[in-house]
Amino acid sequence: MKNIIMAGLAMAALCTLPAPAHSHDKHAHETYSAGEPGNPKKPSRTIQVEMSEMAYTPSRIEVKRGEQIRFVIRNVGQEDHEFLLATTEENLKHAEHMKQHPHMEHDEPNGVRLAPKKSAEIVWKFTKAGRFEFSCLLPGHRDGGMIGQILVK
Repeated sequence: MKNIIMAGLAMAALCTLPAPAHSHDKHAHETYSAGEPGNPKKPSRTIQVEMSEMAYTPSRIEVKRGEQIRFVIRNVGQEDHEFLLATTEENLKHAEHMKQHPHMEHDEPNGVRLAPKKSAEIVWKFTKAGRFEFSCLLPGHRDGGMIGQILVK
C-alpha cells in the first residue's frame, strides 16, 4: 500500500512540473503578422521563388489583401538557405536568435529551410495590408542582402 501511495505522489509531482520549452522549430504561433496559413486546395496564384547565394528571384512581390499565394521555393544555390515570411522587425529579432543557434530548423507555415537543389511549397493567405519581407536568417545571409519584399495592397 505504501508503494502505491508513493507512486501516486510521484505521478502527481510530475504532472505539476512546467512543460519543457519547445525548440524553435516546433513553437506555435497563434497569429502571424503577414496573414495566415492558406488552404492548399484554393491558391489564387502560384509564385516561384528561387534562392541563391544572397539573393531571391523575384525579390519584390505584390499581392492583394485577401489573396492566397502558393509559393514554390527552390534552392538553386550551393548552400542552405531559408525563406521566412514576417515583418522586418520580427525577422531582425529572429536573426539575432539564429546567430546563437545557426542549425535551427523551422517547422512553421510561414518559413522553410532548404538544402541545395531542394524545393518546398508554402501556401499563404495575406489578410493584412502592408509591407512584409521574406529573408534568410542563417548567420550572414540577411546581412549579405538575402531579403525580399512583399507589398500587400
